Amino acid sequence: MTVVAVFNQKGGVGKTTTCLNVTAALDLLNKFPIAIDLDPQGHLSLSSGIRFVPPDYGMAAFFKHKTPLESLLRETSRGWLIAPASLELAKIDALLGSDAKAATLLKSGLNQEIALSGAPVLIDCCPMLGVLTLNALLACDRVLIPVSADFLSMQGVNRLDSALNVLEKKLQRNLERRIVITRFDSRRKLSYEIFDHLQERYGNLVCNTRIGESVGLATSPMHNMDVFAFAPNSPGALDYMALTTELLDSGFFDGAH
Repeated sequence: MTVVAVFNQKGGVGKTTTCLNVTAALDLLNKFPIAIDLDPQGHLSLSSGIRFVPPDYGMAAFFKHKTPLESLLRETSRGWLIAPASLELAKIDALLGSDAKAATLLKSGLNQEIALSGAPVLIDCCPMLGVLTLNALLACDRVLIPVSADFLSMQGVNRLDSALNVLEKKLQRNLERRIVITRFDSRRKLSYEIFDHLQERYGNLVCNTRIGESVGLATSPMHNMDVFAFAPNSPGALDYMALTTELLDSGFFDGAH
């Protein structure tokens, strides 16, 4: 089992879109992925076709009532499994923020219930560095960082990389990471400049595959679908399949637990 946290503290960079479509691509490649929605907005759940999650169901039930993860998994219309989110998750920081052990709950739950399946697990993180995101980072083996091709996002990834370096020292372990450029506009010189700058600074941590702007990617969540279900031959589908293949070929999803 490899656990991948998809995380960026900046909004609008394609975090949920990336988690959704890499999960869908892994499923198409017969890797039988499991997705975990740790964002109280629940956009990953909604985009996966899970339209209603009762307040005390899904990941909120895991943290509040210690409901086993395995019993919370729901099958999407495409066949892969997701532990969905509801707005009730927004209360977890207030409820558990003073509990020093709260940040290890997800790691323990995954090891007890999901590890034996060997399935890759992708976590759509909350954009804030609170109890929920700490659970994801403590549970994960690797971090996938989507960065949109604009100046502010580029500055944000530098701060995020520094924060992960500090966390690594506290955890006394390495958090292997990859950076993927999203919302890449091939007509804009700035997109290429940002890609080149990130490659110069982070080297092979930057994925070669870039996710271009795409109508299919923008529209598919409105229909509660991943891009492969909504527009399987679109540029967005081709980009995310290429990204997933690149990550697989590099060993990013090799079992680490």
